[in-house]
Order: sequence, then C-alpha cells, then structure tokens
Amino acid sequence: MSHDAFITEETIHGADDGPLAGRTVAIKDNISTAGVRTTCGSEMLTDYVPPYDATVVERLKSAGATLVGKTNMDEFGMGTTTETSAFGPTTNPVDEDRVPGGSSGGSAAAVAAGEADAALGSDTGGSVRCPAAFCGVVGIKPTYGLVSRYGLVAYANSLEQIGPLAPTVEEAAEVLEVIAGPDDRDATTRAEGADANYASAADGEVDGLSIGVPTELIEGADDRVVDRFHETIADLETRGAETHEVSLPSIERAVQAYYVIAMSEASSNLARFDGVRYGPDTDAEGNWNESFAAVREAGFGDEVKRRILLGTYALSAGYHDKYYAKAQDARAWLKQDFDEALSDADVLASPTMPVLPFELGESLDDPLQMYLADANTVPVNLANLPAISVPAGRADGLPVGFQLIGPAFGERAIIRAASAVESSV
Repeated sequence: MSHDAFITEETIHGADDGPLAGRTVAIKDNISTAGVRTTCGSEMLTDYVPPYDATVVERLKSAGATLVGKTNMDEFGMGTTTETSAFGPTTNPVDEDRVPGGSSGGSAAAVAAGEADAALGSDTGGSVRCPAAFCGVVGIKPTYGLVSRYGLVAYANSLEQIGPLAPTVEEAAEVLEVIAGPDDRDATTRAEGADANYASAADGEVDGLSIGVPTELIEGADDRVVDRFHETIADLETRGAETHEVSLPSIERAVQAYYVIAMSEASSNLARFDGVRYGPDTDAEGNWNESFAAVREAGFGDEVKRRILLGTYALSAGYHDKYYAKAQDARAWLKQDFDEALSDADVLASPTMPVLPFELGESLDDPLQMYLADANTVPVNLANLPAISVPAGRADGLPVGFQLIGPAFGERAIIRAASAVESSV
C-alpha cells in the first residue's frame, strides 16, 4: 500500500553480510545518496543528483542494509506535517485523512506501512520524534555529535541530527549502532558513545530508574494525550521505576528561541541556492540580484520563504542583539535547567507531541499552530541532548508518543526505559 512516502524508489544493495544484512532501509530525501536524486522536497533541487554518499549511507551499506528509496519530507525540513513538500503530502498509514508528522513524515510512514524495515530521518526540532509519535513507530534523536552530519543538506547546523526510525526500540537501536561514531569529515562528531551496544540496552529493566516529569511539558497538552502519558508512567512505577516532578522554567522561552536560531541558520545555509550552483533555470533577465530573486521565488515554497525572511530579519543590523543574541542566551539557560533536572533523574519523560495527529490541511493556514506543536521536542535540540519517542498506545484510535530524554550520550538509558514502555503497551 502506498502512502506517498517515497519521492524516489531505487534499490541499492549493501554488503553481503553485516549486522543489517537482509534489512531494508529508507533514506530521508535530504541525505545525500551517490547517483540517486536528492531533492529535499523542493523544486529548487528537483533534478539534483549528489556525486557522493553521506557518511550514514556509507555505514548502512557496509552493514549490509538494502536501501529502498528516498522518502518524502517537508521542504528543506521546514514543517511538522510533510505537507510543505513540493511533491505533495504524505498521508498517515494509521488514518489517511491525517498527516504523518514531519519533517521526516515519509520515513515514518514507510516504516509504519511496512514498506521498509527501518528508515533514517533528520531531527532539527523534533522531525524524527514527531512523525514517530504520529505514525506509531519508534524514533531516536541522538546526542548532537554522536552521528555524522556529513552529507546531510543543512537546515540549522547547531540543532540537527540524523536519527533512525523503526517498528521497535531494539531495531531502532541496532540502526543507531551502525550509524554512530566519529567522522573526520564532520568536526562536530565525538568518539564518546561510538562503541556502545545500544541494542543490548533494550531489556525493559527499569527497576530503580529515576524518571523526572517536567510539569511544563504536560501543561496545555490534549487531555487524551495526557491520560495516556499518566497511564504509562503508572505502569513504569509498578515495574520499579521511581518518578517525581521536575521544573524547567526556561521552557516557556524554548519555542521562541528555537525558531529565531533555526530560521537564522536556515537563512544563511539556504543562501547557496542562487540559480548558479543550484536551482531551476528561470531564463530570468536583468542583473544578478534580479536573477537571484527570480530563482528563489520559483524554487522555494511559502514556508521556506517565510523562514528565510524571518531569519534574515533576525540577523540584520540593529536586530541581531535584539533577537538572535537573546535566543542564544535563552538556549544557554535551557541547557542549565536540563542539566539540573538530570542531576536528580536518570531520564526525563513527557508526551512526545502535545496533540494527536492533525487532519490534512488543518495547520497549513495557521503556521503558528504548527510551530507551537513543537513545544515538547525543540527544547531537546536546543540542549543537544538525546531523546526517543516510543508508542504509548492510542487515543481515539490515533497513536500517542511517549518521549524520554537523557543526559548527553545517555542513549542507553533512554533506550532501556523506552523498551519498558514498549513492553507495557
């Protein structure tokens, strides 16, 4: 069954043996694949074919995985529904009248529909965890620096990480083991955590585990989501986990800080799409500035244009200190709050998304609604921490995601706790 999950379907076989031999893996269409079109869901790159593989693609091939296609996504990763793609929306396999989440919606839908054993997405502010929650699969956002970003088409460099999606916690952890580790081509990667056996942590043992529950990530969420969250917490307590409330006061500024930083970095990164190096041929006349504007007008969709404009404004003379510098201050404050909360807890827990999957078209006319839906996921990216979304049952027939956040390079802790959630559903 197709849910328009794929932009390009092309099978590439990896090594004959390896830990992922016989597994099919789909790749989000902002991750470079040599000889296979990589569009970022945009008219700007509709015919772009990279000459090289991203590091994560090289590692999947070496591990024996079979790559089965490039998955649909919000244009340049900008969206929460996979509806801003220039190639049309992907629908949710659970309910085709609803969105699969975004921006890695095609990857999550491919896994949920059984069209791939696993998939890669990229998570800048929740873009792996959101679609995992909406489609009822597992999604891991690794610690910043655990997985190489070489070959990932940049949106917001200081925030984004490539992460796996899979039907189960153990399967997602197995993919993470393969793609994790330092890379000479990405100076932000670190050796810490590279040799961890993540899959072995999926043993469901939570006896004595300390779980902090940030009150700010519960307030304002849909009652149906909150009910499933509390039922899951209660189950973990019966299995020996210890829970207590924690506070992250800076959370109230997280969404604002995130969008200032993300849009500012996007404005800088997307400046390269100028019609000379990349972009459609518009046959524009006039000087370079007029040609540049014509290419970007034709190549970018509305959401991308909106974010470039806002990011450029935030970085402009007279406004940099007023917006961008303050957003970075808020980011540092948030990181301190997380460090304090995690000094008294092994992991933190919250609903992944505060709402159930949107109906198709519901949020397109209200970008602010889409931005606010990221309230539970963007703080993790600002703090560069690892997080996982695991299915926690359903409400009114729709999937609900349970998010676990760990300290830097604490992937084994969140995988262990997530496997306990998985076994209780």
